[in-house]
Amino acid sequence: MKKVLILLLFLKLIFTYGQKIALKSVTDSSQTFKGEIGGNAITMELNFDGIVDCHQYQHFVKGWYYYDKYKKKIPLTGVYDLANLYLYNFGNQQNKSSNFLHENILNLQLVAKTDSIAKVLKPKEIIILKSDYSNKKNISGNFYIENKIYPVELFTKDSRIYRLNNYLILPNNKKINTYNLIDPLGGNELISYISDRSGNRVLLYFEEVSNFNFCGMCGASDGEKGYRILSFTNNWNFKNYKDFLIESCRENIYYNKITKNKNSKILKFNFDKTKNSPAYILTVDVKNATVLKSK
Repeated sequence: MKKVLILLLFLKLIFTYGQKIALKSVTDSSQTFKGEIGGNAITMELNFDGIVDCHQYQHFVKGWYYYDKYKKKIPLTGVYDLANLYLYNFGNQQNKSSNFLHENILNLQLVAKTDSIAKVLKPKEIIILKSDYSNKKNISGNFYIENKIYPVELFTKDSRIYRLNNYLILPNNKKINTYNLIDPLGGNELISYISDRSGNRVLLYFEEVSNFNFCGMCGASDGEKGYRILSFTNNWNFKNYKDFLIESCRENIYYNKITKNKNSKILKFNFDKTKNSPAYILTVDVKNATVLKSK
């Protein structure tokens, strides 16, 4: 019986190692939402239409919505501003008015005045949706037409149109998106993975922006760089992850020296002592998908 169990474990390990793991990067510049206006079901599609100034999450959008009962597309144009949406239907002046918004909303201060700038053009319909990045409740707001106001809701907790998806393809037909699981910054690269008695581990290297506001602090930096370990059960159910920065504008972290062993499977990053941290070493073991911090 013992030999049979050992054989089964051996075959399982062979099967696990034989299954390939991959990471696929997909950048979204369009989102389709389901929702309601005044209790009537709607579908809305919004597309990224260019950055206003220098913040990735302050940009123009264009698209449409329709009432699911009729499916007649009604055009929209407007601004995405840090999770909030300002959307307008200008009737037969849609393209001309959209160009006007592009020409007159040029910076952070003018983004804050989007609604007053748009109202100069006398829109037929206005949709204003307020949200944040807490992902705690659906996005909601108001729909304005003539002198009437109706409640509007989108059945999503994330209003972002521009999304940096990194899909990690796992065994057992499983797939996770680091956008939802870790952070929305993307920039991951698959380095290695391994299975042992503790479960499964995936080693990623990442380079991501320090700040989506390129005009703000750290906006012009080389970004955040490092390694992250994703831990899974034997059945590839996600457990947790841990980040190990080697460069960071936000945290003021920079390695002094890197050393490699002969076969380049082990990397050592040496960090000098700072006011907030003693000197330490990060050892990245590519073969075993581990990262160790030591003095």
